[in-house]
Amino acid sequence: MNSVLEKRPKLAAEIERIAEVAGYLWQKGWAERNGGNIVVNITEFVDDELKKLPALAPAIEIGDTFSCLKGCFFYCKGTNRKMRDLARRPMENGCIIRICDDCAHYEMIADNPVKPTSELPSHLGVHNYIISTGSSYKATVHTHPIELVAMSHTEKFLKKDVLTKVLWSMIPETLVFAPLGLGVSRYEMPGSLNLAESLMEQIKTYDVVLWEKHGAFAVGKDVMDAFDQIDVLNKSAQIYMCARNMGFEPDGMTDEAMKEIQEFYKLPKTRVE
Repeated sequence: MNSVLEKRPKLAAEIERIAEVAGYLWQKGWAERNGGNIVVNITEFVDDELKKLPALAPAIEIGDTFSCLKGCFFYCKGTNRKMRDLARRPMENGCIIRICDDCAHYEMIADNPVKPTSELPSHLGVHNYIISTGSSYKATVHTHPIELVAMSHTEKFLKKDVLTKVLWSMIPETLVFAPLGLGVSRYEMPGSLNLAESLMEQIKTYDVVLWEKHGAFAVGKDVMDAFDQIDVLNKSAQIYMCARNMGFEPDGMTDEAMKEIQEFYKLPKTRVE
């Protein structure tokens, strides 16, 4: 069977972008073995012919009903598939799924019957929320950024917005490119309903959420945007740790300096005071 990408250059370009980000996650050491997930809403790139493709396997229950996803199509990393393999062969290590009319099941339609990530319900729940708000966001990325996860191993950084302020203060670009800061979800069993519910609560306020002792979850207008936000936040975590390794607690930028950045770039003014 010929890949559905061959006759669809815009869809092929989007999948290529996803593969590029998968490669970055692996190179950074954020995607050990089969760690991490990517789910992207590709509905805008799906033509009538692709919409009519038969399912590769029987419909699978999502575990919840997401009414805003009716008629949507998603590219999903496959369960137990590795980011390093997805980077080289995205259509062999992921799949395109179609949400059924009941909004409670999905079908795999291309290219191979590779079952999506086991955390698909969490990702789809976020996509359902995104659409319900009228947001233009299309991508969700979950990965294991080393330094951010390390900083979640102490209670002082798990309190609301404490870590956000520390990370913003390390380098001006973090405040500019991650202006909503970093939400924190307390530890829950990976893939559990409790984790999904905690994520949904945090994503209403933040574009990036740190899962205690686990990883980070980000939303963005595309897969690169979601990756970039995690990347800049983790760079600040690296700067913080570098200073600590040199034997001192970094001063960070002052509140006045951060407010100046907010005003200059017309950023949200919350959580700096």
